[in-house]
Amino acid sequence: MAKDYYQVLGVEKTASPEDIKKAYRKLALKYHPDRNKDDKNAEEKFKEVGEAYAVLSDPEKRKQYDTFGSQGFSQRFSQEDIYRGSDLNDVLREMGLGGDFFSRIFGGGRGGPQGFRTYSFHGGGPRPEAGGGFDFGQAYGEHPGPQRGTDLIYELPVSLEEVFHGATKMVSYRRGGQVERVSVKVPAGIPTGKKLRLAGKGEPGPAGDGDLFIRVRVLDHPTFARDGDDLEVSKTVSFTQAALGGNLEVSTLEGGTLTVKLPKGTQNGARLRLKSQGLPKFHGGGTRGDLYVKVNITVPSKLSKRQKELLEELAQEGL
Repeated sequence: MAKDYYQVLGVEKTASPEDIKKAYRKLALKYHPDRNKDDKNAEEKFKEVGEAYAVLSDPEKRKQYDTFGSQGFSQRFSQEDIYRGSDLNDVLREMGLGGDFFSRIFGGGRGGPQGFRTYSFHGGGPRPEAGGGFDFGQAYGEHPGPQRGTDLIYELPVSLEEVFHGATKMVSYRRGGQVERVSVKVPAGIPTGKKLRLAGKGEPGPAGDGDLFIRVRVLDHPTFARDGDDLEVSKTVSFTQAALGGNLEVSTLEGGTLTVKLPKGTQNGARLRLKSQGLPKFHGGGTRGDLYVKVNITVPSKLSKRQKELLEELAQEGL
């Protein structure tokens, strides 16, 4: 029977990726097997919401699902296809829920459909973190046939400047016992944790090669903090600047400077907004987030004799 994945997660068809992830987290917590021991119905629901999330959290699978409907989608995608590249285990770990989704629900070894070998950047090049395989045919009592090669996951660190401009990176990894080099285009505005799929670049297999997934990890920046598409930079001002107001020169991630007006009486911790001066929005058609300037007011630890006299006069005036 075809499933309405939107109904399973309790979201509208217009739901954003954030809404879909939020709905899945809520339901996964509710139906997680560890919280519902000996309840087979809860286990089935846990599996069902995981399947719905695996489809709707992937832009390409969601597009296919919306285009062909649940019946047409199920005819085009096997369960192996549905879970391929899914971040289900990552989401569960973020929630503090242990275990592996695929081995919990379908049995078998670690790694999900067909198995994944994960590579992480360790300075001296990538090395595998986890292996293992999983055969959906065996899990459902079918006769196993020729299998695709194992999918590989490579963790790619990128700088915030590379996120801003977009970048092309060369990646070296082991495939079929040999070192392979591939060029990876990192789109501007990409969020950390996002996976880029390179079809057929995984391990060779009798039924076709697996895929290579590039999982992006955005590095911390010494000056700018990232919040989605927005950036924040701290600016220190004196007490008199905050009280009297004026203009502040602010550095940008692009390497230039902008002027922002500091209102009179600005309080410590205030955030001043520079519209559309943040990061490019991922697949946002040229739109950008905002840049926020966080104001930190300093109090001098030492005063000259004249400064002390002036402050004492101000104090007498009630300031």
